[in-house]
Amino acid sequence: MTRPTVSSTPVLRTTLAWSAIATVVLIVAGGGIGFAVGGAEGLWSALVAVLLGALFLSLTGISILVANRWYGDALYVPIFFGLVMGAWVVKFAAFIIVLLVLRDQPWLNGTIFFVALVASVLVSLAIDVVVMLKMRIPHVSDVTLPTTADAEAADGGQAPPPTGGDDR
Repeated sequence: MTRPTVSSTPVLRTTLAWSAIATVVLIVAGGGIGFAVGGAEGLWSALVAVLLGALFLSLTGISILVANRWYGDALYVPIFFGLVMGAWVVKFAAFIIVLLVLRDQPWLNGTIFFVALVASVLVSLAIDVVVMLKMRIPHVSDVTLPTTADAEAADGGQAPPPTGGDDR
């Protein structure tokens, strides 16, 4: 049996593809600017920040894509929220641990790291907005509404009683 595809899957795949391209551009630009401003320390600070930004921002999309594989299953909702919230908790804990480990590193230029990380987040947000504006997904998707034939079949072929008016 083939499972139905969730309408958010193409949006997430497009977002992840554009984000990968943007990450490469940010690595080149951030690394070059970081090296020009802060030498080797600036280069490494920018590279680590952009890679961290890309990794943490892509985890949500990846977790949703993985969870969407269970769409149509009776346990889809708990699996979906378990995976997405689990990824969020992992991101939160990992981000704190990474910042604690990196804060005292002698090779890290804090200003360049911060600017590169913020640039990575802003580019990711811009990509999310552009993809959401360009994709054509109905407001209500992945839902099949009942038809008149479904209603008649449920009533045994009889038409429902008329509604409206004052039935006092």
